[in-house]
Amino acid sequence: MGHKEDLLDGAKRCLLEKGYGRTTARDIVAASGTNLASIGYHYGSKDALLQQAFLALTEEWGDRAGAAGAEGAEVLPADPYERFHAVWEQVIAAAGASRPVWKLQTEVVTRIDDDEKLREAIKEPQREGRLGMAQGFLGIDPEQDPEKARVAGLLCQALATGVMIQWMVDPDTAPSADDLTEGLKVLMGERN
Repeated sequence: MGHKEDLLDGAKRCLLEKGYGRTTARDIVAASGTNLASIGYHYGSKDALLQQAFLALTEEWGDRAGAAGAEGAEVLPADPYERFHAVWEQVIAAAGASRPVWKLQTEVVTRIDDDEKLREAIKEPQREGRLGMAQGFLGIDPEQDPEKARVAGLLCQALATGVMIQWMVDPDTAPSADDLTEGLKVLMGERN
């Protein structure tokens, strides 16, 4: 790897270990084996590097947890409830390993009121992530039905955030894939 990739990799490790607010440029340099000048040369600033590292970590989580990155994703059930259940089993199975990423995401959300550049940096990837969730979780192609994918993605993103926060707070009572699927059936009036 070159310095640019080393810096990104080092920044990702620092974010997961120290968090967004506590990661310094010197931490990144130590973790990457590069030098301080490399940050400015390749990313412009430590903040720009941290934004890129945060977005990369979030995308990597999506690839691991979502259907698109799953082994055997092409054989997910066609039935919407069965597919929903299968995908949520996958997401919840990754909850323990996902904890550092969700902890980081929670910290980043608390910072956006004071950091307009950070807010702007995550807006478009968040929109893209929603569409990816609609496609991976529900099989809705954003190219064929953009509005359906948009609203389905909003729901998937809201569910993912809520479920992961519940798993962070109290894994013993956090929802399972069965709970989520049965709850969806109740909402849809298909279960008494």
